[in-house]
Amino acid sequence: MNELLRAHILKWFEKGKRYDGRKLDEFRLVSVEYGVTKNAEGSARVKIGDTEVIAGVKLAVEKPYPDTPKEGTLMVGAELLPLSSPDFEAGPPNEESIEIARVVDRGIREAKAIDTKKLCIDEGEKAWAVIVDICTINSAGNLLDAAALATSAALRNARFPSYNGKTVDYKKITDNKLPIVRLPVSVTVIKLGDHIFVDPTVEEENVIDARLTVAITESGKICAMQKGGNAPITVDDIDRMIELAAAKAGELSKKL
Repeated sequence: MNELLRAHILKWFEKGKRYDGRKLDEFRLVSVEYGVTKNAEGSARVKIGDTEVIAGVKLAVEKPYPDTPKEGTLMVGAELLPLSSPDFEAGPPNEESIEIARVVDRGIREAKAIDTKKLCIDEGEKAWAVIVDICTINSAGNLLDAAALATSAALRNARFPSYNGKTVDYKKITDNKLPIVRLPVSVTVIKLGDHIFVDPTVEEENVIDARLTVAITESGKICAMQKGGNAPITVDDIDRMIELAAAKAGELSKKL
């Protein structure tokens, strides 16, 4: 079945079009909504076409890691809710959810998006931990890019809760923002046959040869990459995919 679907998609690609009428380098409609839940210190909903993802930020005072006593911490988790796709099941995180969390986490870390030293409260004893939870509401392709964009938006939206030196009052949110330095966006470029394209639908994802997710800052600096798919990619492929990702990253950054 996948071979028939692959052949049909490639036939359309030869004409420079896709099922939904888009060009190969065209995203579906992208929207970002801030502050979608009052129970998180920061949150955002991102829609890319029919794909919908919510990211929430929780801030907690914890003991810093021994090797970084003067810095706060970042943790990212992703949950693929069964209500968002018939392919997702309840239970412990699967391979896809783990990959999404790690790719998003790496993009934020390698971009040095947060000045973690400013999260330190008491060296070696207390520091703010930034905890990001990503939840899928509807899976219609390209969860990686949607999750990364929602995370950056939620971090930008986050505000510190009140803290008196002993306890955190989550019912009182201050005007103090996270010490954001820069925010990355991720663009996943797909290779199918000799063609490369962005923002795949579920049908397109099911027949890909390879993919390359590129995290890029607002200034255009590449900070992380993740290769997926079973087929190898050449140096020329990588150059083409990075060039396309860089061209589309600016569009996503504007949505923030």
